[in-house]
Amino acid sequence: MNCFRKGLFVSVFVLALPVAQASANTFDGAWNVRIASSSDTCGNGATVAIGINNGQIASSSAMVTASGHVADAGAINVTLSTGIKRAVGFGRLSGTSGSGTWRGAMCTGTWTAERM
Repeated sequence: MNCFRKGLFVSVFVLALPVAQASANTFDGAWNVRIASSSDTCGNGATVAIGINNGQIASSSAMVTASGHVADAGAINVTLSTGIKRAVGFGRLSGTSGSGTWRGAMCTGTWTAERM
């Protein structure tokens, strides 16, 4: 009986694994991120292209380095850097769009994203 339970558990786990892996790729693809600042002195209206592959974020631009992670449910944390400037963003993706907040050394703001 004990072997039967272990076998059943392993079977259920193996069957559920592809479903879990598939959900991690829900947000994969190219995204345009529009950045807004709470202060005009920090700049406003920049757009950055990023790519998501297996939940990992990478730059699609040579000007901006992007890194971070998107969780299965869409929670996102990302770091953008260019030269010595760096900003950290948090938020949520849902379907083909997303939004959140960001902060840098002396600036803060919001961001919105659209899948390309």
